[in-house]
Amino acid sequence: MTANEKLRERLAPWIAVIALVIIWEVTVRLFDVPSFIFPSAWDTAQALVTYAGPIGVHSWQTFWTTMAGFALGIVVGLSLGMVVGSSRFLYHACYPLLVGFNAIPKVAFVPILVVWFGIGSVPAILTAFLICFFPIVVNVATGLATLEPELEDVLRVLGARRLDVLFKVGLPRSLPYFFASLKVAITLAFVGTVVSETVASNQGIGYLMMSAGSQMRMGLVFAGLLVISVMAMVMYELFALLEKRMTAWAHRGQNR
Repeated sequence: MTANEKLRERLAPWIAVIALVIIWEVTVRLFDVPSFIFPSAWDTAQALVTYAGPIGVHSWQTFWTTMAGFALGIVVGLSLGMVVGSSRFLYHACYPLLVGFNAIPKVAFVPILVVWFGIGSVPAILTAFLICFFPIVVNVATGLATLEPELEDVLRVLGARRLDVLFKVGLPRSLPYFFASLKVAITLAFVGTVVSETVASNQGIGYLMMSAGSQMRMGLVFAGLLVISVMAMVMYELFALLEKRMTAWAHRGQNR
């Protein structure tokens, strides 16, 4: 890949963002859409500056809540994925149950969590966990379950025990699956947190957006949406960077 091609790849996301903002601003002004229905990019930027203090406070609340639920999702997802993926019987037995659980809208759990834990951060953390652990479980289990039988047979002949195969071969081979699931899970975790905050919290970006929407301050609502998007994109890029560093061997053919 030439230097110009690398430069174009780095600039492409910024060009797309700038183009989107221009289209957004021009469309709103061209059709003279009222700001209380659909604010312009400029109105959203003004809201970001005007309400920078409250946005910062609520953003931090949403961020640490999401990270707590996400960390719980990693621990449970990785552990459960190892258990399910290491046994063909458990894989076929548990996979349909996991799919069925994932099909349940997680917002339906929020009222139950409120009854159990009250209004606050705990329902948001648990909602983030419930919505983000599934891709981690599935990807880790798939990475372990698809280990080549021939490779496992060779290792067994060489004297490797079941745990040796799991920790020395299975888990390292599953790292690309694991990091791919983290990139998906972190965005879902933000979704779960914000959904819970709009229903059962008195703080966080979700609560701020709900309050602003009830007062027809749509610029602030869109500012909240923008903040959530930025936080999710930053965390996604962080895990993408970690993926490249930790699993460079799996992507070496793509770096030419």
